[in-house]
Amino acid sequence: MKKIEPLSESYYYILLCLSKGPNHGYGIMQMTERLSEGEVIIGSGTMYGATSNMMKKGWIQEIFSNNPGLERKRLYQLTDSGKEVLRTEINRLKRMLANIEEE
Repeated sequence: MKKIEPLSESYYYILLCLSKGPNHGYGIMQMTERLSEGEVIIGSGTMYGATSNMMKKGWIQEIFSNNPGLERKRLYQLTDSGKEVLRTEINRLKRMLANIEEE
């Protein structure tokens, strides 16, 4: 896999949220705020711009729900490529933290 630039916080949290299972935009926004303890707030414009871009990159895909009440919401899930991008970013962050420990 070619070198991937570090992810923005928004991209990281979107991929992280989707690693826990398919979700819709508003659900990802809420989960991001909870996981980041309020440090990262993803607005709707950022959310839909990011998901559109990540779909073009092949990191996520849109799926359709059979659950009543969710059939009109866009659901997203990680692709194998998206899982690899997230894994690469997590490893990069772990290396950075390990460098602090070495001092």
